[in-house]
Amino acid sequence: MRTVARSGLIDQIITLLSDEIHSGRWQVGEKIPNETELTELTGASRNTVREAVQALVHAGMLERRQGSGTYVISASEFDGALDRCFSRAELYDILELRLALETTAARLAARRRTAEDVEQLRFLLAEQEKHIDSPDHEVAAYAVVALRRGIVAAGHNAVYLQVYDSLVPTLIAQSKQWFDAGKTLPLGARYQALVETVIAGQDEAAFQIMSDILTALLDYEQAQITTH
Repeated sequence: MRTVARSGLIDQIITLLSDEIHSGRWQVGEKIPNETELTELTGASRNTVREAVQALVHAGMLERRQGSGTYVISASEFDGALDRCFSRAELYDILELRLALETTAARLAARRRTAEDVEQLRFLLAEQEKHIDSPDHEVAAYAVVALRRGIVAAGHNAVYLQVYDSLVPTLIAQSKQWFDAGKTLPLGARYQALVETVIAGQDEAAFQIMSDILTALLDYEQAQITTH
């Protein structure tokens, strides 16, 4: 990391720190250097560094964790803003968004999947089947969301994937809550059929199966809302 001149320091430090994240030198989930280290790296004062870090916290790219340090939680301001929006959303609203996003993504995946995508989807399906009944609900949630993301990734639309990656933390949290509440919906066979249609290149069938899966989830949640 290069040092900066004394003018406009806060904006310059924000840019420098952002560049570390955008470039991938600081990965999502990674702890960044502490204030003393950042002061030495940039040549700026501790107060300037603190304000720059706080600006990126507000932007949703960094998160301060009491007694632990500051961590990268998003690769861009865009992702951070979406993550904050999604994390406050109701489950039903997220499901409606997924119905619009994932159905088209499944269609694109069936049209554009590569041999590498096929191998990855088979692996992710096996992982979901392996962990779906795990007593560790976080593990189960990760497995379910990983398969969904794999289908979106196989569509090879960078914007779709960026939006979906911003949605992933919320999906994992909601899936874990679903398992914690003891909710069940027998969709395993449909997910298997979905992967098979994507691999076979059956785009409209993939679209319809994904629609059926998400509609079943929406209907289930609507019934829960009605009964409560």
